[in-house]
Amino acid sequence: MFKFFETLVDPYGPYVENDAPPRRLLPFLREFAQPFHKVFWVTGIMSVIVAAVEIWLISYMGRVVDILSHQTPAQVQGGYLWELVGVAIFILVLRPVLQAVQVALLNNTIVPNFGTILRWRAHRHVLRQSVGWFENDFAGRIANRIMQAPPAAGEVVFQLFDAITFALAYIVGAAVLLADADLRLLVPMALWIVPYAFLMRWTVLRIGPASEAASNARSAVTGRVVDSYTNIHAVKMFAHHDREVAYGKEVIENARVTFFKEMRLFTLMDTALVFLNGVLIVGVVGWAIWLWFDDLATVGVVATATALTLRLNAMSGWIMWAVSNFFRNLGVVAEGMQTIAQPITLLDAPGAPDLQRGPGAIEMRGLTHHYGKSGGGLQAIDLTIAPGEKVGLVGRSGAGKSTLVKLILRFYDAEGGQILIDGQDIATVTQDSLRRSIGMVQQDSALLHRSVRDNILYGRPEATEDEMIAAARKAEAHDFILGLEDNHGNRGYDAQVGERGVKLSGGQRQRISLARVILKDAPILLLDEATSALDSEVEAAIQTTLYGMMEGKTVIAIAHRLSTIARMDRIVVMDQGRIVEDGPHDVLLAKGGLYARFWERQSGGFLHEDDAVEAAE
Repeated sequence: MFKFFETLVDPYGPYVENDAPPRRLLPFLREFAQPFHKVFWVTGIMSVIVAAVEIWLISYMGRVVDILSHQTPAQVQGGYLWELVGVAIFILVLRPVLQAVQVALLNNTIVPNFGTILRWRAHRHVLRQSVGWFENDFAGRIANRIMQAPPAAGEVVFQLFDAITFALAYIVGAAVLLADADLRLLVPMALWIVPYAFLMRWTVLRIGPASEAASNARSAVTGRVVDSYTNIHAVKMFAHHDREVAYGKEVIENARVTFFKEMRLFTLMDTALVFLNGVLIVGVVGWAIWLWFDDLATVGVVATATALTLRLNAMSGWIMWAVSNFFRNLGVVAEGMQTIAQPITLLDAPGAPDLQRGPGAIEMRGLTHHYGKSGGGLQAIDLTIAPGEKVGLVGRSGAGKSTLVKLILRFYDAEGGQILIDGQDIATVTQDSLRRSIGMVQQDSALLHRSVRDNILYGRPEATEDEMIAAARKAEAHDFILGLEDNHGNRGYDAQVGERGVKLSGGQRQRISLARVILKDAPILLLDEATSALDSEVEAAIQTTLYGMMEGKTVIAIAHRLSTIARMDRIVVMDQGRIVEDGPHDVLLAKGGLYARFWERQSGGFLHEDDAVEAAE
């Protein structure tokens, strides 16, 4: 039975991805609710039926009181026995079935799957965002919103059918029942429901914004806490434990204050509700008894009115809490939408083809990019790199080197100019095919918190075990990998490397990164300070691996240590977003320009004398 209800909706079914999700709350939720339309209708109908059964039961109890009040036991047995047996069978058999169907639709079909479909699609949407988008926010806050919003949305739907639909049907049914007993009994109920509605409106108008503020404050806490944990080495190295505690306390206190404001609303709501429910009980039951005094109502009517009133008294708090939670969770979803509903700004052109792999020629024409600012970045870069050519890229910090690499990878769309790879404008091909054609080794060789095998196969997931091991051997990583063991007993290629590869040394992380790029075997290779974070001995060993990787590939290598690029075919020198020098190492030294000054400074510091002589030869 559970399987039937759990599989009524497939949260992973095909859907049309929306690059610009609705920014308003209800259209946003409606988009995720499309696969649930039929289920919602059935669930709503079942909620009304269950409420009607509950009202009928109370009404029937009044009938039983009247029967017992006016009949002898023998008369009851003779005239009403089979009726009572039938009602008992209904209560024991059919009522549980109706309740089970309604509860199963809510608990087994809607709540798990609605939260899953929102989280799944939101995660897919966020992963499609550009690198620049991620650079503008805390990873912890993004993750927190992805985690908070889906269960809140599931709770919204749950309250809609479990409480709101049921409650509306119940109140309408109760009014009809009281009117049928005596129309005057509706007067005290009306005197109760009008201020009750005003109280609910007052609460709802305030609980949504308060909940959104509280949710935003919780996300800020997560963002700062995760930031501290992620950078724990820096925290410990600079002995800033107390500073980080204070940094976290600031947002934790803000979360506490916003939570206070939210909970004050519930306290005021509860206090007012107790008074209104007193009005309801005294009004309806008192009036029913007054009617009985005048022989205008039977004992059964009094019993029915009393049971309904006590039931409404118990339900009114539940309804208020349910409605408040409904809008409270809407506030959480609204806060999550600040991340989930942001449009994708870096898109493939409609019908964009894949980049056709070629020998790896790169051409830049008037390439300009300032990150939307008036200065910085790149200005009118013209550069042609022949297939298989090795080009070193040097310049002061902020000269535009990393920006150039990011634009080649299309992490950003260039604000002006073009980049062509084998004659194809990278803005007109799919991003995935472009990046599959480029291998990159960075200074920060952070790994995924997975096994060594998973990290290497990230370069080419379809590769065989033998191909993966061969790549590790070329990166000179195979031998140390076999000696790895994590704290769960996994060994070798199955060993977990820890968050960002923290369980490995810098050289080990870099070699696994190299193995990943070797396995990818892309025609273009980008090296961004690939060895600058390593000590000299490890750097010298990895340089050999790097030069082996470069064979037959077009290479762009950024380096501050000029010895690492002195043997390149050409060296491009950048300054203030422009190319100021371009040529082989020897030619640039002879020219006596900016590169020569860089080399002269480093010859006495970073390089050994023999290295400098060899590089100059």
